[in-house]
This record gives sequence, structure tokens and C-alpha cells, in this order.
Amino acid sequence: MSKITKDMIIADIIELDTGVIPVLMSSGMHCVGCPSAQGESLEEACFVHGLDADEVTATLNDFLEKRSQA
Repeated sequence: MSKITKDMIIADIIELDTGVIPVLMSSGMHCVGCPSAQGESLEEACFVHGLDADEVTATLNDFLEKRSQA
């Protein structure tokens, strides 16, 4: 199973599993289709949106872990 880190680029995270898109959006990050997502890290995007990067990273990894067990 792939592990997401906060230094990963948003576009790379989405490429791992497009199922993370609703997870990102429900976290308040509606920039998944934004051109800056092509070069912005998860940590940078969280900062811009006032989110805790560690919490979002943990949520994404929990999602991926549950998905891999299904």
C-alpha cells in the first residue's frame, strides 16, 4: 500500500488513487482541479486552506488503508 506524506504533490496523491478526491474536498480542500495542484504539496495546500497537514495526511492514509482491506 502506498503511503501519503505531506510533502507529496496534490496531483501525485490523486494519481495514486482518485478516490482521495472526495476526502480532500470534504476536508475543505476544493483545489483538486486547480492548476496549482499540479505543483503544490499537500502541506502547502493545507497551509493555504488553514488546515492541519498532519490531520489531512492521516485522514488520507486511513482512507487508503481501509480501501486496501476491502
